[in-house]
Amino acid sequence: MAATSGKIVQNVFMSQHCCQPNSRRDYCAPYTRTFLPSPPGKLTWTSISSMQLRTLSKPLNAFTFRRNILCNASASSTVVPHLDKTDFLKLQNGSDIRGVALDGVEGDGVNLTEPVAEAIGAAFAAWLVEKKKADASQLLRVSIGHDSRISAKSLQNAISRGLAGAGLEVVQYGLASTPAMFNSTLTKDEAFLCPVDGSIMITASHLPFNRNGFKFFTNAGGLGKTDIKDILERAEKLYNQFTAESLTNSEKKASLSIKTVDYMSVYTSDLVKAVRKAAGNIEKPLEGFHIVVDAGNGAGGFFAANVLEPLGAITSGSQFLEPDGLFPNHIPNPEDKTAMKAITQAVLDNKADLGIIFDTDVDRSAAVDSTGREFNRNRLIALMASIVLEEHPGTTIVTDSVTSDGLTAFIEKKLGGKHHRFKRGYKNVIDEAIRLNSIGEESHLAIETSGHGALKENNWLDDGAYLMVKILNKLASARASGVGGGSKVLIGLIEGLQEPGFAAELRLKINQNHPDLKGGSFQEYGETVLKHLESSIGSDPNLQKAPVNYEGIRVSGYGGWFLLRLSLHDPVLPLNIEARNNEDAVKLGLVVLAAVKEFAGLDTSALNKFVGS
Repeated sequence: MAATSGKIVQNVFMSQHCCQPNSRRDYCAPYTRTFLPSPPGKLTWTSISSMQLRTLSKPLNAFTFRRNILCNASASSTVVPHLDKTDFLKLQNGSDIRGVALDGVEGDGVNLTEPVAEAIGAAFAAWLVEKKKADASQLLRVSIGHDSRISAKSLQNAISRGLAGAGLEVVQYGLASTPAMFNSTLTKDEAFLCPVDGSIMITASHLPFNRNGFKFFTNAGGLGKTDIKDILERAEKLYNQFTAESLTNSEKKASLSIKTVDYMSVYTSDLVKAVRKAAGNIEKPLEGFHIVVDAGNGAGGFFAANVLEPLGAITSGSQFLEPDGLFPNHIPNPEDKTAMKAITQAVLDNKADLGIIFDTDVDRSAAVDSTGREFNRNRLIALMASIVLEEHPGTTIVTDSVTSDGLTAFIEKKLGGKHHRFKRGYKNVIDEAIRLNSIGEESHLAIETSGHGALKENNWLDDGAYLMVKILNKLASARASGVGGGSKVLIGLIEGLQEPGFAAELRLKINQNHPDLKGGSFQEYGETVLKHLESSIGSDPNLQKAPVNYEGIRVSGYGGWFLLRLSLHDPVLPLNIEARNNEDAVKLGLVVLAAVKEFAGLDTSALNKFVGS
């Protein structure tokens, strides 16, 4: 790639003036900082949102974030006394950090403020220096990107200050995808300041507009739960030790160390090359294919113009490509029925060969064929398993716990592979595939029903765009070998997949204030419920407990199966039921209800309604 760094890399302007007593000034967009007079020795930092949901029309341009800082020159070494107290560990969501970044939703108190983000940035810097065993002579580099959320830029600048204040070089990518951020730790191209030592994606996936969060990467992959806990514990200590001097210093260091790079051009170019290679290095292997994209106003709008069109595809009819953090059209979530209906309708209206839909940060995806048939959940897994097993016969396909019995039969009996059903959570599934390879069991695909999917060939990168590229590869290679028929090629790949006639997911909530819990945790109560269910089904000849199961209680019977498991983070027992028909599903529901009805701390109203209907 040509060395175009002169156009690509530029320092981000930030004012370098120090805090002065009795002074007032504004900083650059996307938010302004204001300094006001204050009592000696006091410095206050509060985040004031001017956003009102019902009055926003163009959220990325129509408002600024304002942060008031009260300071005095003599207070430079004084611990900041007026920061809101924050329980940092409550921000952990498995292997991610998530919180409320904006006002606007009743009952959602803001806990992911700019100072909290700055502390997290500084904590990640400390963690990374320790992980990389970097000495004083090494300048570590971190890339930061974000999805279309309206709080993204303020959090990007805040976390950048935390990193820069700790002495790291910061490279901002702007609007980006989660897979691209991980990829930046692997790319070797100094013109684009790659590879970076660590990477941060600012996203909360498909959650409401007021939420946001962080995902972290090194070249070894995404950070795990233990790492996130470590970072949050460090962040809380740093947050409680903020001083006027340290905040001013981080501001000054940020002005000197932050650069911007158009890394998405590198990432999209690699996707284009992958499809061309699969088709025998044809320049436009998708010429004549009509493919529509639905980005849900998230970060995936690039796929139509920067990936499909260079490959020759027609993309007219693509929708919601413009980033809009209020997500006005539908939730950007391939599991959402409204979202899937929208892309299906777009395919049918435009008589397209294929439809592609992404979640907000493009680490999940789904597809729709020319007839409107959805490739998501079990069908998407079956399709990807078929493609991967053609390339790697006999390999193990790792999935989450709620995949169907029909999928197992398809993978093992039709495709000749092995189905390894594991715990829910995309990081759990990926880590399990990596573990299997480490002990000699070949696995090339780890994929969840949610649309998260990672391949060994792609460095176990959780990448919704790359999953779609594998599907495009199949279309392109089929055409190159003289097989036509558009998306009929894909339909043929899942022929023989037995799908349930009825499927449902119910959520049984645990009342944490109920006397039944006796002051214990909801986790303890939930485990007690599961143990009771397990013992109660042993005497029923119609039921069979799964011989190998890694999460909850999975039972087959009455022509179907159910799985009752405990949510990792919420006081909920999700119940999945699949059966040949509604009648058989109700029978399975009644089995669960009979076992759990004596637990008064468990809200079974959803299950009561289900079996009653």
